[in-house]
Amino acid sequence: MAAPPPGRRLRQLTALALGPSAGLSAATARVGNSAPCRAGPSALFHRGELARYGGEEEDQPIYLAVKGVVFDVTSGKEFYGRGAPYNALTGKDSTRGVAKMSLDPADLTHDTTGLTAKELEALDEVFTKVYKAKYPIVGYTARRILNEDGSPNLDFKPEDQPHFDIKDEF
Repeated sequence: MAAPPPGRRLRQLTALALGPSAGLSAATARVGNSAPCRAGPSALFHRGELARYGGEEEDQPIYLAVKGVVFDVTSGKEFYGRGAPYNALTGKDSTRGVAKMSLDPADLTHDTTGLTAKELEALDEVFTKVYKAKYPIVGYTARRILNEDGSPNLDFKPEDQPHFDIKDEF
């Protein structure tokens, strides 16, 4: 598949970045008094928004990010819910912790600086064989899509991002 022209990619990034601020919360919207509805995989999460989905609230989904991809791990509540063994990973981008197989608060960050080749390999394996294989993608962290100054990251290519095929959803 050919990459879209740069202008189209910038429009896609802008639409992606503006999605949550257009009346939807980062990952859910309420319709009347109904339960939250999940947004598609174009939701954009800033750090504070992602923290709201750390498993503390019974009626909220549980999200965690790995490599800037936000997964809904609610179906694994026994592992990720309040008081569960891996709850420390939720509500944030825990890429380093996943790579190091660590729940140390210092490792619960997106930063991969200084990881060994073995840790990076473990990260890719867990990302693919655990998170991507078992949990729906609900969005991306703002850090993955935007530069520090908030401008679009022109190196971000939505077409290269991990997505599930429809057959993987059922």
